[in-house]
Amino acid sequence: MAEIEATTEGCRARFRIEGDLPRVILPPHVMAARGDGLWRTTCFEIFWQADGADAYREFNLSPSSRWAAYQFDAHREGGRDAPVEAISIASSASDTALSIECSIAASLPRPASVALTAVIENVDGSIQFWAPSFADGKPDFHSARCRTIRLADPA
Repeated sequence: MAEIEATTEGCRARFRIEGDLPRVILPPHVMAARGDGLWRTTCFEIFWQADGADAYREFNLSPSSRWAAYQFDAHREGGRDAPVEAISIASSASDTALSIECSIAASLPRPASVALTAVIENVDGSIQFWAPSFADGKPDFHSARCRTIRLADPA
């Protein structure tokens, strides 16, 4: 399950996976801070692209409480740190479920197309990639095809 809502400050998102969680690698909880390479293990992501724009943002949200925010000029081009005011992440895990709730304070234009995705690393070394839709071939979260959620202009 994944859901997102736009807020006046940016957005709030929730992710939940269910299954045999002892088989999933969960990064240990650490002090919240920006970090790179979070997608190399279990991590949740938001891709945000304003209508009519080539540019988009990527947010990586780790169960550890680490986060990353990147700005791209076009598909995988011009990647750099994106400005954010704050990101908070709360997570809880049991043997059967992992839940993440995050709040992002950043300038996020609307209307927009959004993707909510997940990377799940298993203890056997396998990695699963989850998105609403993938183009044929290797999974690519940066593809516009993944951005199936529409967020309208603010009222």
